[in-house]
Amino acid sequence: MEELIRTNDMVLISFVEALLKDAGIAHLVVDQNMSVIEGSLGVLPRRILVGRDEIAGARTLLEEAGIGNELRPRDAPS
Repeated sequence: MEELIRTNDMVLISFVEALLKDAGIAHLVVDQNMSVIEGSLGVLPRRILVGRDEIAGARTLLEEAGIGNELRPRDAPS
C-alpha cells in the first residue's frame, strides 16, 4: 500500500474516505489509535493508504476534487 494523504484534519479524512468509497477504491486509514498515546489532542497525523494498483486513480480523483494540494509527494518517505 502507498500513502495517499497524511493529515490530522478529520474533516479532510472523512471527505477523502467518502470520495474513495464512492469511486470503489479500497483504502485504509491508519494511526487512528494513536490518540490513546497522544491523549486525544489530534497532533499525530492519520494516514490514508491505497493499494499500489489504485494509487494513480486515487491521486487523479483527489486532484479532480480540488484537493490535490493535500496529496503526499510521489516519492515522499513514510
